[in-house]
Amino acid sequence: MSVLRLTLILYPFGAGAMAVNLFFASLIWSWVGWPVLTPVQSLAGGLVLGLPATAVFARHIRALMAKADKQP
Repeated sequence: MSVLRLTLILYPFGAGAMAVNLFFASLIWSWVGWPVLTPVQSLAGGLVLGLPATAVFARHIRALMAKADKQP
């Protein structure tokens, strides 16, 4: 399975995880006076940040798959 295919399959999960992480990070940022992001803003940020994060994760998973294929 190619890295691109893995990325496309895993992207909804990566985007969702990034949206949740971004929202909770904005709650922590509010302690220093920064605004809390709305859920829509967090979702938009997750859609953008989710692609590179998912691509990195897919490369890692592909490397693990290749390593597993080489072992007897």
